[in-house]
Amino acid sequence: MNGMSINLTWTRTIPFVFTGTMVRSMAAPNSGARAGTLMAVGSMATVQLGLALSVPLFGEIGPLRVVWLRLAWAAVILIVVIRPRPWRFRRPILLATGALGVVTAGVTILFMAAVARLPLGTATALEFLGPLGVAVARGQGARRLLWPGLAALGVLQLTHPWQGAASLPGIACALGAAACWAAYILLTQAVGDEAAGLQGLAVSIPVAALVTTAVAGPGLGPALTPHLLLVGIGLALLLPVVPFSLEMCALRRLTTAAFGTLMCLEPAFALLAGLVLLGQVPGAWSLAGVAFVVAAGLGAERTGARPVLQGPPDGPRAAAADAPRVGAGAAPS
Repeated sequence: MNGMSINLTWTRTIPFVFTGTMVRSMAAPNSGARAGTLMAVGSMATVQLGLALSVPLFGEIGPLRVVWLRLAWAAVILIVVIRPRPWRFRRPILLATGALGVVTAGVTILFMAAVARLPLGTATALEFLGPLGVAVARGQGARRLLWPGLAALGVLQLTHPWQGAASLPGIACALGAAACWAAYILLTQAVGDEAAGLQGLAVSIPVAALVTTAVAGPGLGPALTPHLLLVGIGLALLLPVVPFSLEMCALRRLTTAAFGTLMCLEPAFALLAGLVLLGQVPGAWSLAGVAFVVAAGLGAERTGARPVLQGPPDGPRAAAADAPRVGAGAAPS
């Protein structure tokens, strides 16, 4: 969920009382998985559109300050629209929401530190160990490595991590970004299952904005102009407001294993956005990588539904843990 460099990059994230009867439903699990997949795909497409439109600003104020601009405006938008009430959160969920905000900022900051020290492909491939690790760790069945493995092969073909020298500090930053991304997936599902609507997101994003302010804050004021501030509103909607909202909703319908595999589609979306918006023409290896991650994404969609306890519309869902179940999991069993 992150980007830096003139070439497009990627990485791209509450007590509620319900007295009605809650019924465990396995009806049409594939429909839930399909809806969750469409939300995840919509999120990745929006992320890459936001990154592509952010590229011209990198040369003006720097990538880190562009990230701060997006997060700061996103925090304002969510606070005004959602009007979060964190004082109503149960303490464990409040802590999880705060942690979600920290890792949201961490994945961006650490990835940019990594690409400052490593070739872009190497940093990206290392960062994708996060969602792939979630997919493997939370998958079920004898063939749980099938879709993550196929996605990993596609990511390698897309990023070419073997090109360029290694840097131990850069590797450490990239692995830190991978850990933050894995934590983001798990925390987003945990918060989304208990927090009604987008209440959790409306608390975590301001936390992420505060963390980023602490890093990017010095000397920030003079670089901002009224034009940049206005542009920042549109960028904030494209990244992170819309995609993070979609991801939270997607993780209410998909297992973390399936979602982690689907995230490997993001380099393919980056390739498409680079071609359409930046005129970057992909090579044959990159196109082959797209085919692999698309195949892995289709496999995750077919097998990634979560059975849920059906509650009120747009409310929290007491979803079952990612455990073996009929028609669910990260890979066919």
